[in-house]
Amino acid sequence: MKQKMNFLPMSLEEMNALGWNQCDIILITGDAYVDHPSFGAAIIGRYLESLGYKVGVIAQPDWHSDDDFKKLGPPRLFFGVTSGNMDSMVNHYTAQKKIRSKDMYSPDSRMGLRPDRAVIIYTQILKRLFKSVPVVLGGIEASMRRIPHYDYWSDKVRNSLLLDSKADILVYGMGEKPIRDIAKQLDSGTSVNDMKNIPGTVVTVQIPDTEKPVILPSLEESLEPRGFYHMSKTFHENYRQSPLYQPFAGRYLKHNQPTEPMSEKEMDAIYSLPFQRQPHPAYNGMEIPAFVQIRDSITSHRGCFGGCRFCTIGYHQGKQIQSRSQQFILNEIDDISHQKYYHGTISDVGGPSANMYGMYCSKHLEKTCKRDSCLYPDVCSLLHSSHDRQRKMIHAAHSHPAIKHLFIASGIRFDLSVNADDYIDDLAQFFIGGHLKLAPEHTNSLVLNAMGKPDISVYENFCRKFEKESHKMHKNQMVIPYIIVGHPGSGLKEGLDLALYLLKNNIRLEQIQEFTPTPMTLSTCMYFTGMDWETGKPIHVPKGREIRLQKALAQWFMPENRKYVMEALHKVHRSELMNQFYPIRKKSH
Repeated sequence: MKQKMNFLPMSLEEMNALGWNQCDIILITGDAYVDHPSFGAAIIGRYLESLGYKVGVIAQPDWHSDDDFKKLGPPRLFFGVTSGNMDSMVNHYTAQKKIRSKDMYSPDSRMGLRPDRAVIIYTQILKRLFKSVPVVLGGIEASMRRIPHYDYWSDKVRNSLLLDSKADILVYGMGEKPIRDIAKQLDSGTSVNDMKNIPGTVVTVQIPDTEKPVILPSLEESLEPRGFYHMSKTFHENYRQSPLYQPFAGRYLKHNQPTEPMSEKEMDAIYSLPFQRQPHPAYNGMEIPAFVQIRDSITSHRGCFGGCRFCTIGYHQGKQIQSRSQQFILNEIDDISHQKYYHGTISDVGGPSANMYGMYCSKHLEKTCKRDSCLYPDVCSLLHSSHDRQRKMIHAAHSHPAIKHLFIASGIRFDLSVNADDYIDDLAQFFIGGHLKLAPEHTNSLVLNAMGKPDISVYENFCRKFEKESHKMHKNQMVIPYIIVGHPGSGLKEGLDLALYLLKNNIRLEQIQEFTPTPMTLSTCMYFTGMDWETGKPIHVPKGREIRLQKALAQWFMPENRKYVMEALHKVHRSELMNQFYPIRKKSH
């Protein structure tokens, strides 16, 4: 077990204990500070520390006062600002724009410890208090709002977060390499205004600085649906291959190409940093639910080539899979096993999609390939999709002497593993705790096409294999589907198809997700523009009461939904189906 270091300091007292007069870098985060590699501020902070920088953290500062922002003094190099592991608007509001009752990233689930649009608010305060100190944005909120984007909560197209916040530079994606380059250049005396070409960043420039620049439509042109669709198409077709420029107020927003993916050696080094794997002692034992959920889990890889159109992961973590070595995953199990909260169970070993570990493009075309997905409409023939490396790794982990139980709880792409019978056998025999959660998302082929998801028959084929193997093992294990209602392309007729499928298969889902248009996804583009992503033709976009009716159909068994089911059936002229949902019971004599 490697020697543990102190937490990154959150107060002057902790800085003094370390003998520091000033931090080199101060990270401002909308999450509680948990020193665990699943929390973005912790992983960036520890990485910068490993490069020799003095890093402090200000977690969930009170934005109604300046005091929290000033408590560590000004940093020598820059402030790093993130809303936390979630976009602050997604963190605060449901799909119906109602305020959530709990914040899983705050002590004791307390709401109200971060503002709406946290990155903008934090940056404005820092710019007022410390005019000469650069502000660098990062994290999911900055990453997915890095270009003009449709904002569901204000129902309009908003500018790049870099311009709205008036920060100096924006880091998108997984931020270790860009933040390293920014820190090194600032430390060598380079002005932040001269950092125009760092991969994985968005900056402003006076004129395009490449020979044949790719120019995005301006913000003004993108405010209306057709212009926004054109801008989004141009961006997604070009952002991996070359810098992009967008004119704005006499300048240009420059979107640099993505940073190079981490090598296995680099991934091993990142996840081997001296995390305490605990919340900071300042929380005095208060529970942070997001930490409790992941404290016994292990990240085996980053990235996703699935390309689901409603998902942000591919545009944040990238399409290319970045895997850790088996040995360093086993080393992390050693670390976890020494924690007081560990009782012999690893709750998850995975990534965005658990079974992408070790996979890659056999031609290494990730930068130039125009496909949004390596799996849709079918699995790419160039994808090295063998599950052998993951099977070897997960069995080695399962055999670790400190482990009693090990589960795979991350999402599993069933279309990737439907023909990997040995992997399905492993899941059924060893790694599923009774319920396997999969994400067909819908059942209607038109909706699935809009989502970029495979036909429902692929899901059914996987389920048959998994249930057959579970039965063979004398295990009563079930597949629980994740479903989304209200996605573009889904009308009441498609919602009825879904409901009839669930009814026929006796699937009663207590939780069903309503589609939320999050910034920068292809589904959000369809939601705002009313245009199909592939064809540009009109696509139905359900809103308001129609979404309520779709959800009621999918949860027909809830008594409060009966009136809505009746209304939905009437609207699609299928009232005769009421007897299928609510059979009339014959009176006994």
